[in-house]
Amino acid sequence: MKRKMLIPLLGLTVAGLTLSFIPIKMPFIKKSFEASEKQYTYLAKEADKLRNFPRTINKKGELVVTSEWDWTGGFFPGSLWYIYNKTGDEGIKNEAIKWTEALEKAKNLDQHHDIGFVMYCSYGNAIKYLKDPKKVEAYKDIIIHAANTALKRYNPKVGLIKSWNKKKSWDGKTTWQYPVIIDNMLNLEMLCYVSDITGDPKFRNVAISHATKTMQNHFRPDHSTYHVVDYDENGKAIHRQTNQGYADNSTWARGQAWAIYGFTMMYKETKKKEFLETAKAAASFYMNHKNLPKDKIPYWDFNAQQEGYKSDLDFAYLKLDYIPRDASAAAVVASALVDLSTFTTGKESRSYLNFAKSTLKTLSGPAYFADYGTNGGFLLKHSVGSIPHNSEIDVPLAYADYYYLEGLTRLSELK
Repeated sequence: MKRKMLIPLLGLTVAGLTLSFIPIKMPFIKKSFEASEKQYTYLAKEADKLRNFPRTINKKGELVVTSEWDWTGGFFPGSLWYIYNKTGDEGIKNEAIKWTEALEKAKNLDQHHDIGFVMYCSYGNAIKYLKDPKKVEAYKDIIIHAANTALKRYNPKVGLIKSWNKKKSWDGKTTWQYPVIIDNMLNLEMLCYVSDITGDPKFRNVAISHATKTMQNHFRPDHSTYHVVDYDENGKAIHRQTNQGYADNSTWARGQAWAIYGFTMMYKETKKKEFLETAKAAASFYMNHKNLPKDKIPYWDFNAQQEGYKSDLDFAYLKLDYIPRDASAAAVVASALVDLSTFTTGKESRSYLNFAKSTLKTLSGPAYFADYGTNGGFLLKHSVGSIPHNSEIDVPLAYADYYYLEGLTRLSELK
């Protein structure tokens, strides 16, 4: 019996000749985008009724929406753009334009650090996928405005963009004066992009400064991450704690995901080798962790309820008889690893790509991908917002869908 030959996603040099191989076809990607097109058409109609941006569902299964000032506002239009790019659906495109333009006021969002999430996931994707020069130029102006707004939270003496305003930690005695969270790495791509289109290096320089100090202070010796690092007025790290993880010394799964993604992206933008090595080390911690389930969808925290990890909170009141998974963390990691595979070679590159592909296939299966008209109209089930805040536990989340669709897009476009 003849065996089918698997054609690798690699090039091979033989006797001075470079052979280009054809990518392996992955039919689950096409199927997933077709299902996403139908589900998001449904979600857009539901969002229209409430006239605001879909974020999650409540305990009754009803759609929860939020305003343009929330950090999650850009994910819904961003997801619509990914779907439009792969399906060409004009209805989806019109919804993407409408919901993107509904975010314009958020170009002035300076109450927290998340303007990059809000504006680049929406307007950034619109610029990439919309073939309308007039609109694209207008969108670029809005992105430039947003980048200047982001810099309002940057203190050159500290060298970082401040994530939140003054805030108390869970220990009840520590007040963070200049808190920086690992999530903040995801806002840096917008700054790099604006330096590209304006020719002004100040935006990229801020991004590099922020990433460099995050690299120095957010990682433990085993390459796991702290969620929150608080700085004094001179830029010295004075507290390392958590806000959404289990304990100060535990590893919050989505925090580790943000680190993998953020440093992969910063290497792509700067080609600084130290950012690549940081991304690889963070990925190794995640991919090889003994507590990562076989299906590669992590628990919300790698160390939840484990000996040696003491939380400042008593989670007993939640009455959970299981440790929730976080599909959003899995989606972020999968998208990042597709990119990371392109910056590495050989066995290392294949390990990242295979991990990403396996994760995306799992998320595309019935255990995590919702049936049409269910799950509030979102794609993925089983994500976690913040268990310490008793918020969004085992529900769909707009950003889980966004990074899932981004991961599928990146995987489908590999050459």
